[in-house]
Amino acid sequence: MPIIESSIQRVRLSAKQHDRNEPQKSAYRTAVKRFLKAAKAGSADTAEMYKQVSSAIDHAQSKGLIKKNKASRQKSRLAKYVK
Repeated sequence: MPIIESSIQRVRLSAKQHDRNEPQKSAYRTAVKRFLKAAKAGSADTAEMYKQVSSAIDHAQSKGLIKKNKASRQKSRLAKYVK
């Protein structure tokens, strides 16, 4: 544990941020994995699932969990499965 007060505060803050970000990150990753699994299995509703996963990616990007280019790259790669 740090001794300096500002370092102690920083540890508390980073733990709080981690606790807030981790479920959101997990939900985004789960949505992507669920879409990929359905797309590879040849599911009929991939277009509808793509809308959901695209929304999850946009939400993660707007919250700062992933960067803008990563969001664009993932949406582009996942769009191939819809075609």
